Amino acid sequence: MNHERFLTCTCLLWLALPLMALRHWQVWHRLPASMAVHFNAANHPNGWMSREASFRFDMLLLACLLALLTAVLYFWHRNAAVNASSWAVLLFAYGFIGVICYIEESVLEFNLYGTIVNPGVIGIAIVILVLGLIVALLTLTRGRPLPSTDLICEEVQSGKNWAAVLLIALLPIALIGAKAPAGLRLPMVLIGIILFATAAMAWDGFHYSFTRHGLEIRTLGFRLKSLPREQIKHYGVSHWGPICGYGIRGMGGRIAYVWTNQGVRVDTKDGYVFLGHAQPDRIVHDLDMMMNAAH
Repeated sequence: MNHERFLTCTCLLWLALPLMALRHWQVWHRLPASMAVHFNAANHPNGWMSREASFRFDMLLLACLLALLTAVLYFWHRNAAVNASSWAVLLFAYGFIGVICYIEESVLEFNLYGTIVNPGVIGIAIVILVLGLIVALLTLTRGRPLPSTDLICEEVQSGKNWAAVLLIALLPIALIGAKAPAGLRLPMVLIGIILFATAAMAWDGFHYSFTRHGLEIRTLGFRLKSLPREQIKHYGVSHWGPICGYGIRGMGGRIAYVWTNQGVRVDTKDGYVFLGHAQPDRIVHDLDMMMNAAH
């Protein structure tokens, strides 16, 4: 039943396509022959299309995004270890399509009535959607907390160099935000907050707590992941390529916590967890102690 509801809600996303087509049909004869379709940071139009070309572009863009989101939702729901995470992704998809429809409606409103298109609202909505999805997935897929007793050892993997890089990156963001139009300042502030929070996370690092019951991973006091000992199948030293990125990579059953190019890959029943560390042999030793402590 839950699977059928999810598929039904996914299909309902496609209602956005005929609804936007209906909206174009309602105002078609009032639209100018040449429509403003692109705007600069000051909300001034700098790109135009015929209304026919604009309609075809809007429908094609919306259809492509719907097809992409449908594929993502299908494969995510089929492979998700935690079913609730599928609904979080679905809510994100609805929000994202809502933003796209808002953009298309704003363009129509401008060409009909000269109403100013507000890029700040669009930027804020996208930032909130992305942050909401990340927080939801981290919360839903971290598992139940393990008993805090029987601590064997703790390791910390920090990324202070990355923290410095992120803080330096805040300077141009601050300069751009100070000179940006009023509508874009709040999105720039949100981006700056995200960069600062990421820098703080890199400075604090990932804390690995090994107990007789399993492994817990935290940063800034927030529990990111609980990995019960029974879920671990195999582990060993592994390399992490820079092309894969740093920080928290992946979601759900396949996830990495890494600020360096080496660490330990822990294969689990649901996927794997990569524990970055400058001295991976220490992580292997701690895992050995954790696994042996149960006996």
